Amino acid sequence: MAVGPALWLGPLLLISLWGASAPASLLRRLGEHIQQLQESSVLGLSLGPEAAALPKEGWLEQPLDPFNTSDRRSFLQRYWVNDQHWASQDGPVFLHLGGEGSLGPGSVMRGHPAALASAWGALVVGLEHRFYGLSVPAGGLDRAQLRFLSSRHALADVVSARLALSRLLNVSSSSPWVCFGGSYAGSLAAWARLKFPHLIFAAVASSAPVRAVLDFSAYNQVVSRSLTSAAIGGSPECRAAVSKAFAEVERRLRAGGAARAVLRRELGACASLGRAEDQAELLGALQALVGGAVQYDGQAGAPLGVRQLCGLLQGRGNGSRPTPYRGLRQAVQVVMHRLRQRCLSFSRAETVAQLKVTEPQMSGVGDRQWLYQTCTEFGFYVTCEDPGCPFSQLPALTSQLELCEQVFGLSASSIAQAVAQTNSYYGGQNPGATHMLFVNGDADPWHVLSVTQALGPSMSALLIPGASHCMDMAPERPSDSSSLRQVRQSIFQQLQTWLRQAKESPGGDGV
Repeated sequence: MAVGPALWLGPLLLISLWGASAPASLLRRLGEHIQQLQESSVLGLSLGPEAAALPKEGWLEQPLDPFNTSDRRSFLQRYWVNDQHWASQDGPVFLHLGGEGSLGPGSVMRGHPAALASAWGALVVGLEHRFYGLSVPAGGLDRAQLRFLSSRHALADVVSARLALSRLLNVSSSSPWVCFGGSYAGSLAAWARLKFPHLIFAAVASSAPVRAVLDFSAYNQVVSRSLTSAAIGGSPECRAAVSKAFAEVERRLRAGGAARAVLRRELGACASLGRAEDQAELLGALQALVGGAVQYDGQAGAPLGVRQLCGLLQGRGNGSRPTPYRGLRQAVQVVMHRLRQRCLSFSRAETVAQLKVTEPQMSGVGDRQWLYQTCTEFGFYVTCEDPGCPFSQLPALTSQLELCEQVFGLSASSIAQAVAQTNSYYGGQNPGATHMLFVNGDADPWHVLSVTQALGPSMSALLIPGASHCMDMAPERPSDSSSLRQVRQSIFQQLQTWLRQAKESPGGDGV
């Protein structure tokens, strides 16, 4: 184990869970951008005289195949430690789980674990997910290697890390371990408590989509509803403007010739748009742009929120004759500028080629790895094929399923079977465990796959009006709504109850 002061300022990702087509890629980069800015705001001042207070970086040697004891191969898994609030060896340990991207020092310096640690003298640990960030096993990302990438493998890592770190950090056997996570990592936190209650005392799962689904049409249903919400700056007129903008895009695509060429230039499409599959890539990226404004509404670092997007689409403050299409074009320019992207979408062929690259990428976003997990466990393919959806009906579900075939050779029937198996193994939205707290925002499209109502006295749920994806985990700001502040207080109170129980019956699993 190598441990030392860390000066790395990479992203703590709470990124979109879509697959890795054009819409998914854009949403994932939006999430990466937001988390980089939020983490920098937390760590920026720590590079001066207080550098000694930065978290420590460490590495654990983990089995590549934890389910086969005869396989001796291993990999190094990164973790972070913040012990500035740790009061005693029998104090609680707050374990922040990483998800589908790099996990930086911000994982133990911001969010619930760090914010709550001082109240209980807790040790805060962040564990990066296998195959993401710098925790990629030797041998690359080919299909044979990726069979060791799954949520079940990740949970096995949680178990071995919990046991190893207890020894390395001299944590008492009576210390309660509480898992935290957001988005996919929130699901992992809940599942760690579900499957290993003797090791994980409790879990706080933020925006956790615990139900896998092949056709996630409900995502755009929530986006459509949120666009009409006056509480976050939407209106029925805004939703109508979105529909008009997409109708104009499709009209220009059908017109071809000069109209299509101008469209390509104005909307940042780097494909020729002559092929239907490339048109679907652009339309999907535009859907992701609007969906991202909803999913990350109100968060520090988000290029656009609902209020700003609606203002552009409805021409507020624009002296020239406003049109929804012009507003959509301006929204594209804002997002591309903030993300420093040259293109909003690429050709389908280029997307597939990039996803077939098996060398690990140094950037924080692991598109190939996450696509593999959607193809083999979760689905989560966002569609817009029902009549009430305000966007284009492209890309269709079949197009997204074909990506799994093109990149990994996986059939549509195998993906559907994998989704069903995931729900059977974990229990979907009724996981049947105790000491779990689910936190969601009702403006977040992912809340429909989470637990939003209490399922018993020991499985609580909090739903924040008007809040977006993982909003409760973001750094506190003066502009936070009263409902968000109240929910954070409720999280504190729930942990207080659980940790009091742990102190009264040390060594128990809290069942």
